[in-house]
Amino acid sequence: MKPEKNRRRVCHFSCGAASAVAAKLTLANYPRVAVVNAFVAEEHDDNRRFLRDVEQWLGVEIVQLRDTTHNASAYEVFRRSRFIKSRNGAKCTSVVKRRVLDAWKSPDDVHVLGYTVEEKNRADRYLDHEPDAEFPLIDAGVTKAECLAILDRTGIILPVMYRMGYSNANCIGCVKGGAGYWNKIRRDFPDRFEEMAAIEELVGEAGFLFRDRNTGKRISLRQLDPASGRHDEPEIECGFVCLAVEDQLADKAIGGGR
Repeated sequence: MKPEKNRRRVCHFSCGAASAVAAKLTLANYPRVAVVNAFVAEEHDDNRRFLRDVEQWLGVEIVQLRDTTHNASAYEVFRRSRFIKSRNGAKCTSVVKRRVLDAWKSPDDVHVLGYTVEEKNRADRYLDHEPDAEFPLIDAGVTKAECLAILDRTGIILPVMYRMGYSNANCIGCVKGGAGYWNKIRRDFPDRFEEMAAIEELVGEAGFLFRDRNTGKRISLRQLDPASGRHDEPEIECGFVCLAVEDQLADKAIGGGR
């Protein structure tokens, strides 16, 4: 059963295409909507430009939250805590994003996330601990490629990280990335690669991001084979579903409703 229509929807905007489209859909369908973003120091500077462009497209101000205990820096969290990530997630998410959101939100809010149809299992896991959450892109059958296409056709220039071939606009040097991702970071942003490698060494072997496939032994970024992994450019593709979403948004705009 979906939460009642008049409860405030809080759209989590990550400076990515999917979360932007999810916010647009939510604004078209609900009367009380806030769009919120947690600033992270390690993101590309162009994310702030993209945020301003999306603000104009949405027609509302995006609330920007900022952690003050660690200067909004994921890497500072790792250095101070001497911990990077576990199977339960990365330390940076809980400190730099979740804590500031928890301090800002209201108990009755319904949280809206930009998970696409490819991420339905992820959305189901999220519902296990946050039952009052909504996923408008999954409900509408929208893929990540279609979100990129919708944004592309608005004339909004996608974030630099997308244009460089990354599949999202997360931190430059996200600890959730695979071997191919980190080898691309090694080539594109060598200073950030070196910074993360130094953090690994500070934390010690327990903080190494990868394991050797043959031995199972943890290996550091500096030990990562530069030829390992793969990293494909994101596809921008729009089919009937994404056209239907655009039609829905256009109809709402003509009718003047949300």
